[in-house]
Amino acid sequence: MIKNDLFLKALNGETVERPPVWMMRQAGRYLPEFRALRDKYDFFTRCRTPELAAEITVQPIRIVKPDAAILFSDILVIPQAMGIDVEMKENVGPWLPNPIRSAEDVNNVIVPEIHETLGYVMDAIKLTKEELNNEVPLIGFAGSPWTIFCYAVEGKGSKSFDTAKGFCFSQPEAAHKLLQKITDTTIAYLLEKVKAGCNAIQIFDSWGGMLSPVDYQEFSWPYINQIVEALAPHTKVIVFGKGCWFALHEMGKSKASALGVDWTCSPRNARYLSGGQVTLQGNFDPSRLLSPPATIRKMVHQMIDEFGKDRYIVNLGHGILPHIPVDHAKAFIDAVKSYNS
Repeated sequence: MIKNDLFLKALNGETVERPPVWMMRQAGRYLPEFRALRDKYDFFTRCRTPELAAEITVQPIRIVKPDAAILFSDILVIPQAMGIDVEMKENVGPWLPNPIRSAEDVNNVIVPEIHETLGYVMDAIKLTKEELNNEVPLIGFAGSPWTIFCYAVEGKGSKSFDTAKGFCFSQPEAAHKLLQKITDTTIAYLLEKVKAGCNAIQIFDSWGGMLSPVDYQEFSWPYINQIVEALAPHTKVIVFGKGCWFALHEMGKSKASALGVDWTCSPRNARYLSGGQVTLQGNFDPSRLLSPPATIRKMVHQMIDEFGKDRYIVNLGHGILPHIPVDHAKAFIDAVKSYNS
């Protein structure tokens, strides 16, 4: 039994004394302990070495003490497993030297055998579970098919992903074929993560907000929903779409246990748009962690009041920024723990 199961109770819609709290990218670059490992090992070495991934996952549990751990990994291990080269370049971020640009390129993309290509992730989960010793639940994750598609076609990060969108609009058949291959791989991958010990799964649709509401219903949501449908019988699934407030109504009708919200959508609107019955997660502006700790505490309590303490998981509206002082991250977590309705 997990000793602190607040996070799982919130996903189940149970009444809680206070909402649970964790932070997207909490296992990361704002922590000096993380930076020490980053300086010794390159990015994908950290992802592929179970001992390092487990250590990085557990660091924030020891230091800032959230109510859930999220496995240290990356959404781009999926395209790597599918035979698409992905590098992490200094000051550039993800870099794909051979982006997908044609139907022939799509045909060459494989749907891999998960244990052959991503077995190191399952090893990291098992080690992490040992390290956590049932203190808190462990979240596994993947990028949405659309978000992975964006990197695979664009070849790098972008402010608009025009090339990826253009591929969808000019070669829709090839685009849907690639999206389906990514979806099939992601489902197999996440089911293995659950078998290995993850207690819940989050799907990050980081670039969903790049699409119009109509195009979102064609190129993103149907593929996310396939993943939700496949995983729902086995685990709790959180869907987080950055900039996707317009899809909350559709998401709220799905089998997702929780929906993530970014800071551009008010708690009231998020409750209304999602139908009011699903657990919501979010949505503190990550930059607001630069406020004084007393202000953070006040704003967090106000945010909980607005969302309501039940069917709610406190989080940021996106990943924690690298220059946030650790004391401010602690203030965010502690503010939730001190909440009394």
